[in-house]
Amino acid sequence: MSTTVDEIADGIFRLSTWVPDIAPPAGFTFNQFLVVGDEPLLFHTGPRAMFPLVSEAVARVLPVERLRWITFGHVEADECGSMNEWLAAAPRSEIAHGGLGCMVSLNDMADRPPRPLADGEVLDLGGKRVRHIDTPHVPHAWEARVLYEETTGTLLCGDLFTSLGNGPVLTADDIVQPAMEAEAIFRATCLAPDTAAVMRRLGDLAPNVLALMHGSSFNGDGAKALYDLAAEYESQYSI
Repeated sequence: MSTTVDEIADGIFRLSTWVPDIAPPAGFTFNQFLVVGDEPLLFHTGPRAMFPLVSEAVARVLPVERLRWITFGHVEADECGSMNEWLAAAPRSEIAHGGLGCMVSLNDMADRPPRPLADGEVLDLGGKRVRHIDTPHVPHAWEARVLYEETTGTLLCGDLFTSLGNGPVLTADDIVQPAMEAEAIFRATCLAPDTAAVMRRLGDLAPNVLALMHGSSFNGDGAKALYDLAAEYESQYSI
């Protein structure tokens, strides 16, 4: 395996590792996102086994020890499995997550105390601003959340729009149907009464770029994509 590095928005880099053995023959991508500013931020750590690959990819953009914030959508191995390796490699870094995630998991699991964030709280990275948005159970996990980078209009989506394959870095093509095809295989999304409503609230941000953890990032009408995703869940699952 190897990890590629591509800039998907001004100062936001996608670090992507394709694993062909997952859901063959299409395979599956694991993507992290590096937001460059005075206080650089990493969204998703990757699992522990991928730390050498991902840390080498970060080092192509900036020294790993410069990382200030370690973040992720929810507590799951591919999202935060190597968080303590990152804390060791970047001595000034802190984990930042929603207050619920810190309380139920990260206060115990992290080698340094995490920074709890309130819903809507903004981290000023110096040149970039990321807003923490709580999304409980969307797409899954009680402590789920996303980050919205305000200066570029980039929504760091976590597992939303998960799709199979190793597509282009950025696409303007439909990402909703590939996501529903993956959902039919994995059944990973929680179906709560407000699942579609949360997706629509994210659509109200009108993001320019959707940074997907699994699949190609999307450049285009992010609001429409999120509204369409909400409609698909409502029509197929009666939520």
